[in-house]
Amino acid sequence: MNSIKLPQYIWYEPREVELPLSDSWQVSVHNIAGYNRPAMRASEIGAAITSPIGMPPLREVAKGKNEAVIIFDDMTRGTQTSEIVPFVLGELTEAGITDDRIRFIAAVANHQALDRISMVKKLGEDIVTRFPVYNHCPFLNCTYVGTTSYGTKASINSEVMHCDLKITIGSVVPHVSYGLSGGGKTIIPGVASYDTVVAHHGETHKVWKDARSKQGLPLRGTIDGSPINADAMEIAQMVSLDMSINCIANRWGETVAIFAGALEPTYQAAVTEAKSHYIAANTRDNDIVIANNFIKASEFGMALAALPAVTPQGGSIVIIANAPSGQVVHYLFGNFGKTISGSIHRSTVIAPHINNFIIYTEYPEDTILGHFADRDRVLLTSNWKQVMQVLEKSHGAGAKVAVYPNAGIQYFAD
Repeated sequence: MNSIKLPQYIWYEPREVELPLSDSWQVSVHNIAGYNRPAMRASEIGAAITSPIGMPPLREVAKGKNEAVIIFDDMTRGTQTSEIVPFVLGELTEAGITDDRIRFIAAVANHQALDRISMVKKLGEDIVTRFPVYNHCPFLNCTYVGTTSYGTKASINSEVMHCDLKITIGSVVPHVSYGLSGGGKTIIPGVASYDTVVAHHGETHKVWKDARSKQGLPLRGTIDGSPINADAMEIAQMVSLDMSINCIANRWGETVAIFAGALEPTYQAAVTEAKSHYIAANTRDNDIVIANNFIKASEFGMALAALPAVTPQGGSIVIIANAPSGQVVHYLFGNFGKTISGSIHRSTVIAPHINNFIIYTEYPEDTILGHFADRDRVLLTSNWKQVMQVLEKSHGAGAKVAVYPNAGIQYFAD
């Protein structure tokens, strides 16, 4: 019998899980281009941090600074922050910045706050014990820093703005709105106010979406030209970000490249690398697409990047999203009752050619179905046998099946 082995349980003892498929199916696996690149050695990570792009060494930039903040992304991202932080702290020590002048802030944006267990997973036990680690709160304590050329009135976490040395650590991966994350995104939505993000995600996103629609072009999978990304970069410049650290990951979420330094040149270098690294093949004519969301398992919708691989003649998609902690709470897009939701809740509309829309997770939550305009068209199940029964009934023998092991961080070139 056919079977597939897929990475599962990021942040919870990651390992491969084998899932059976029909032995009559024609199965092809489409990894991201850089799926098997080796993880960076500690010495390579250190070299990337101590020899930054487009700026003097951090130890020189940090001299004479009073207060330092290290901003890091949350559990919805796979960034292995704990491997990077020691080298950043080493630079700050060389600059004469003592521990009592350093703090960490989780750039949770409009997601739920991190508990201590999550902070330790991200930063390590020693950092959580040695330094104050704060959650960003988008509803309180934000300082206005200016208005962008896109009209976004930007207010940023007041503790961030109190510090005269600002460092961000995040990942550059494909994103439906930003093209590629990283860069300014760790600032906004990372540590921006709720109202700022509503304007940034809402109005700017609408302009972008409408422009793409008029050109007959898709929004999902687009890498270049996103005004939302440009808006984020403007805001990051407004806060006087001193160092931006951007990571690229392999299929396991391991760091395979780091681009650290001044915001603009560092991000552009990371983007150039990311475009070739995260690309996956789109065969467009599959009866069944299996989209595994490993790194972003707590945001199941990110796996929809693989949706264009379903044949327009009608087919099925299976999203795999095994997040032991569940789907992330999102105050902007989420549901908070049967009749209430975040300010920019968008119901997912399932295209007519999708005959079966299946979400397979060992940790099902009925609230997932609230993300869909027609929840009755979605099969949410923790039973893989049920998945197979539905697919075999719909497609029978000889079905063409495409498997995307890292659907949450891939993109199609066209």
